[in-house]
Amino acid sequence: MMKPSAFLLTIATALVPALAAAQGRAQAPTVPTPTDVKPTSITCEECPYPYPTSYLPLTLYGQDVRIAYMDVAPQGTPNGHTVVLLHGNNFAGFYFGVIIDALRKEGFRVIVPDQIGYGRSSKPIIPYNFTDMARNTRAILQSLNIDKAMIVGHSMGGMLAARFATQFPGVTERLVIFNPIGLTDARFDRPFGGVDEAYKQTLASTYQTIRASLMRYVAHNPAAWNNTFESFTRIRYGWTLGADWPRLAMVQTLISNVQYLDPVVYDWAHIKAPTFVYGGADDFLAGTPAAFQERMKFLASTIPNGNAKLELLPGLGHVPFLEDPGRSVPPLVAYLKEGVK
Repeated sequence: MMKPSAFLLTIATALVPALAAAQGRAQAPTVPTPTDVKPTSITCEECPYPYPTSYLPLTLYGQDVRIAYMDVAPQGTPNGHTVVLLHGNNFAGFYFGVIIDALRKEGFRVIVPDQIGYGRSSKPIIPYNFTDMARNTRAILQSLNIDKAMIVGHSMGGMLAARFATQFPGVTERLVIFNPIGLTDARFDRPFGGVDEAYKQTLASTYQTIRASLMRYVAHNPAAWNNTFESFTRIRYGWTLGADWPRLAMVQTLISNVQYLDPVVYDWAHIKAPTFVYGGADDFLAGTPAAFQERMKFLASTIPNGNAKLELLPGLGHVPFLEDPGRSVPPLVAYLKEGVK
C-alpha cells in the first residue's frame, strides 16, 4: 500500500529563513516557482493518500455530492474502539498518515473524512458551516454502523471537533482538540470583509503566496520546514493551474469565512466528553505563542467538571506531527488508549 513518503518531491533548495524581529515570524526565502508542477484535479485524485478512499453520497442544499473518507482497519488485535481524525483548513485527510499508523498499531479502527469542499470530496457552492460538517461526519459513522468514536480534530478540525462533541455527545467517547484555530470570537475584533474581495485574493494565489501561508506553521523554527511541507505546497499550487480553479477558489473562500462566521468558543462549556487540549506550544496562528498558550489554558478550564487535560509541547508549532512525529504522536495515542476498556 502506497505511503505519502513515496510521493514526496525532492526540492533542491537551501531553506535558510530567519525570524522576523518585529513579529517573531519566519520569513520564507524567495525560491523559484517550480516549472514541473502539473495541473491537479480539484478532487485531489493525484494527491498522496496513505490508504484507499471510500465515498458516501449525500444531498446538501439540493445538490447531490459525495464525501470521501478513509476507513483503516486495526493492525493486529482490534481494541473495539474507533478514532475519527478531522483535518485542518489547508489540508485534507491525506496528511494524517503517521497518526493513522500509530493508532492502528494500538488496535484502533481509524476513520478519516475529507470534509465537503476538501480533498477528494465534492466541491459544491453552498453555505458552509461546522454544524453541517459535524452532521456529514456523523453520517459516515452511521453508514458504517459505528455508534461511538473518539474524535480528534487538528487546526480547523479542532473547531469542528468541538462542534461535533456538542451536537453528538452520545457518540463522542473522547475528544482531542489539537492545535486548534478559532480560539477567539474574531467578530468583535474586526468587521466581516465580505466574500468578493477575499475571492479575488484567493483566485490570485501563486506558489509564493501558498508557500508563505504554510510557512506560518514553522514560524517558531524555520528549520522545521521539510519536504513534506514543500510537497503540500506543490499540491495546492497544482490546483491553481487547472481549469476548475475558479470553483475551488470560491469554495476555499467560503470555507475560510466559516472560521469567522461560525465561532465555536461558546461550544466549549457544553462539551461533556473527556477532553485532551493538546499540541505544539509555539504555535503562531493565534498571533504569538504566548497568546496561543493563554487561550489553550482558557479552553481547558472552560470544559465542565474539570474534564479536560492540557498538554503543550515546547519547541513545536502548529503541525507537530509533521514536524516531529516521534515526540508529538505518542502522547496523543496514550490519551486515547486511556479510554480503552
